[in-house]
Amino acid sequence: MKKLVIIPAFNEEGNLEKTIQDILENAPEFDYVIVNDCSTDETLAMCRRHGFSYLNLPVNLGIGGAVQTGYRYAYFHGYDIAVQFDGDGQHDAGYLGQMVSILQDTESDMVIGSRFIEKEGFQSSLFRRMGIKYFSLLIGILTGKRITDPTSGMRAVNRKLLKKFTEEYPKDYPEPESLVTVLSEHYLVQEVPVIMRERKEGVSSISLRASVYYMIKVTFAVLIARMKK
Repeated sequence: MKKLVIIPAFNEEGNLEKTIQDILENAPEFDYVIVNDCSTDETLAMCRRHGFSYLNLPVNLGIGGAVQTGYRYAYFHGYDIAVQFDGDGQHDAGYLGQMVSILQDTESDMVIGSRFIEKEGFQSSLFRRMGIKYFSLLIGILTGKRITDPTSGMRAVNRKLLKKFTEEYPKDYPEPESLVTVLSEHYLVQEVPVIMRERKEGVSSISLRASVYYMIKVTFAVLIARMKK
């Protein structure tokens, strides 16, 4: 089985080195690729300096475009499984093997790492937890499937979903919208408990104002995605 970790990165110079070290030490059976989404800091220079495996986008595509670039790379390079993995240091590579095992053992199409099953580790801010709970309820109403952590950026997919995501993938805040699509099309999605860490360097791209915009925009996006199915 060929397995690839996809790391979308925008201005993550302070976190990437530790993220790659984590993968190399705790998930050495995985290949990885950093998708540099036109960073304005030293992310690209760091990738070159350390000899990291990376793709360099010529224009900023946003999180959805960066992740889809990774999916296309994985699919056309013959990978069987791809795992989205944040470059900000919040995810723990020690869970990657378990996620892939569950993906295979349960014949699932997607496995999501959820911080809210056992509720250990960093749980995000109160406002964001409220937003996540809102999307969990909305997705449950629309699809009949309860997902505790629908905004999680730690998710493994099989080759069937890889192919689908190379052809269509939401460009802006893609996790909840893509979930509604795959659940509506009866792909099998599982969650596993994981412990996430708090970001150590840099700042999140989603401010309080952006969070409000995010909730409104994604609400409309998931409703439209459901109506298409």
